Amino acid sequence: MSLRPTVDFLLHDWLKVESLQSRERFADHSRETFDAVLDTCERIAREKYAPFNRLVDTQEPHFDGEKVILPQATHDAYKAYAESGMLSAAQDYEMGGMQLPYTVEAAANAFFAMASVSIGSGMLTSGNANLLMVHGTHLQKQVFAANEFSGRFSGTMCLSEPQAGSSLSDITTRATPDGEDFEVDALGARYRLKGNKMWISSGEHELCENIIHLVLAKIPDVNGQLVPGVKGISLFIVPKKMVDTNGQLTGERNDVALAGLNHKCGWRGTTNTLLNFGEGKYPVRGDTGAIGYLVGKPGEGLRCMFHMMNEARIGVGMAATMLGMAGYYASLDYAKNRPQGRPTGAGGKDASQPQVRIIEHADIKRMLLAQKAYSEGALALALYCARLVDEQHTGTAEDADVARLLLEVLTPIVKSFPSEWCLEANSLAIQIHGGYGYTRDFPVEQYWRDNRLNMIHEGTHGIQAMDLLGRKVLMENGRGLQLLSERMLATAAKAETHWAPESAALRDALKRVGQATQQAWAGAQPAEALANAVPYLQAFGHTVIAWIWLDVANSLGQDNSPAAQGRRAACRYFFRYELPKIGAWLNVVNSRDATCADLPEEAF
Repeated sequence: MSLRPTVDFLLHDWLKVESLQSRERFADHSRETFDAVLDTCERIAREKYAPFNRLVDTQEPHFDGEKVILPQATHDAYKAYAESGMLSAAQDYEMGGMQLPYTVEAAANAFFAMASVSIGSGMLTSGNANLLMVHGTHLQKQVFAANEFSGRFSGTMCLSEPQAGSSLSDITTRATPDGEDFEVDALGARYRLKGNKMWISSGEHELCENIIHLVLAKIPDVNGQLVPGVKGISLFIVPKKMVDTNGQLTGERNDVALAGLNHKCGWRGTTNTLLNFGEGKYPVRGDTGAIGYLVGKPGEGLRCMFHMMNEARIGVGMAATMLGMAGYYASLDYAKNRPQGRPTGAGGKDASQPQVRIIEHADIKRMLLAQKAYSEGALALALYCARLVDEQHTGTAEDADVARLLLEVLTPIVKSFPSEWCLEANSLAIQIHGGYGYTRDFPVEQYWRDNRLNMIHEGTHGIQAMDLLGRKVLMENGRGLQLLSERMLATAAKAETHWAPESAALRDALKRVGQATQQAWAGAQPAEALANAVPYLQAFGHTVIAWIWLDVANSLGQDNSPAAQGRRAACRYFFRYELPKIGAWLNVVNSRDATCADLPEEAF
């Protein structure tokens, strides 16, 4: 099956993306230019990514003592992606971009994620450069961001440390001023960094001329002590190789060294590294310590980095979604062609009759419909959030502010729902294949392994849950949650005529989530309120996806094509099989159940 009809429907029939052409920024675009971008990306994904998905899984990156070796296919895919212009697709013409709506860019990148998320595309590089476009100096944009957009340089984000993990307040990488003249360096205030960073995707490779690391570190106080907590964190540009103010390599290697490659369950085609900054392996300019250039103001590093982290979270959600879609298509194809068993009728099974294809069995249909509901629903949500990004950047001041708040509330969902439930979709894809699914003869086991990362990176499931219940639904006196509720109720009202039971169910679910939000915090301390943040996240996510499916189904009108029938069935499935689950999740939230929180360590 092809992803393209689904993408076209969501972009044009549901989101009406052509309406963006009326805005000055997108005035040069049309349905034809959007289709041309999608055509190009679909072709590159089909030719340069999909055929090599198994290859990069079996031929893991390795270090030969001097450089990291990757399969030639990865080099070819990177080159094709960079030449496509997708790294700078949404950027201004002056930066070499296409001024493409982010909605279309996100849809185009979906083809690469489904073809081979392990080979990867440019999520971190684009996110790195986009951060610099917001928080960097003019020269930092020209020297670093512009060369990342062109594909000459790639980018990383260096947050976690071996001893700190997700607890960024505990990082110990330090940055000290590099001499008395550090404030006048043309590329920014110059520091020397020393420390270690762990789990750095694409942290070392030979795919392009240079790697630009964005590194979180702490500047010591006047007594040489690191400031506790996140307020002492600053952000630095640390290039692998030194560059001049024209973006040309100087021939000097910065003091950044590969300490090791992580050997992973999935995403094996992407290098994941432990990096040492300032260990002295590559002394630069007569001293140890990696040279880094300050981004923004001292102590505001985490605020700057969240620009990249939030973008990466949407990207992770999209990656998880497309792995779910890949598994769905694979298991659907298998179910249509695998004969096994006979239908169960009133007279029992007749062994003399020919076998039927397994798609004729009701439980196989259940598993296929679950995968479709999870994955296509998640894709619709991801593109909806991408559309909010365009609204935030090009809408009226009022509409942009609404989009900002909606994105704040939805970002934990667009990251967490696909990473949990599209992983479940991959598990169901294995189940449909039976024993064959558990072998490497079929791709579905790799999809599951690749997808298992997505509940972990760019903020674990628990972190997303605490962000949602502890911050996002409360911020600005709950205005973001209120705005989202208004949109859900508007959908329920529009769908009342043809989807009355579902409209009522959505209203009820929304009411229950609102009550749980209030009950969780009613007179509670944060530890008490957040003890069941994950069940709250799950209930919230299911309510959001139910809303998305109802809006999609209602947009179908009188269309009775097989595709429309399938979308209506997915909507009904989600409301009847999935949405009722929120009751159990919200029960523990409402009661502030302490079963888990209060259990002493010894009892385990």
